[in-house]
Amino acid sequence: MSDVLDPTALAEAVAEAAAAALPAVTPLTPAPAQPGSPHVTAAFAGGAVVELDGGVPGRVVVLVGTELVEALASSPLGGLDVAAAVQPALDAAALRLGARARGARTLDLDAEDFDISTLLGGAFSTVPLIGTGIAAAVLVPETTLAGAREPISPEDAVPTAAEAVAAAALSAGDGPEPFVPAFGAPVAPPRGLELLQGVDMEVTVELGRTRMTVRDLLALTPGAVLELDRAAGSPADLLVNGRLVARGEVVVVDEDFGLRVTEILDANAAV
Repeated sequence: MSDVLDPTALAEAVAEAAAAALPAVTPLTPAPAQPGSPHVTAAFAGGAVVELDGGVPGRVVVLVGTELVEALASSPLGGLDVAAAVQPALDAAALRLGARARGARTLDLDAEDFDISTLLGGAFSTVPLIGTGIAAAVLVPETTLAGAREPISPEDAVPTAAEAVAAAALSAGDGPEPFVPAFGAPVAPPRGLELLQGVDMEVTVELGRTRMTVRDLLALTPGAVLELDRAAGSPADLLVNGRLVARGEVVVVDEDFGLRVTEILDANAAV
């Protein structure tokens, strides 16, 4: 167990690690940690959660604002998943806790039965991340902070598996005022691709396609040749997250295949 930092300082250190890997136009700075509230999700448009491995109990949540969620949804490369976008931030947070993150899962903050306290298994700490206003927040259960181990450096980490706004009104009952982040400065309009520059994308080169019956598939043997729907010498397709964005020539680079891009498709031609 880590005995270097108290739980509050540790939560802020975890948030600092996550902030460095979270997609943002302006650098994100952790604000002081504070006790978590079930109403915290009302200030954000989306989020993702990861389970922790390595002997550290619990999970970590990152909540993000409307700007990033809308940028992901309206990407010219097709809609991108919030979990994939924040996976590196969750990986960094897990390493600071002395753990490793599993694949992130996108949270539906609008779900009728969604409850952040239940998801995190009880009391938790919230650390807002300040950019232009409050851009995101990192949520860490108290049990996770108590069970944290010595930090793992990125160099020593085993690669992790990398796989809007809640509309609930605040209750007017007795008790302390629920925490809801206040946006002080006006938020600039969404800046699209600028927010997505650090997001990993799946890039595929496709030589061609064909259709086969089940009978023909079952009859395949080593040495069989499949005829594709593309003539020899035709350019190959470059797909990003399944969306066609360019074409090019297949080349060999240091004994590996590569693609020399010869044509970039405009938004109307890309499919």
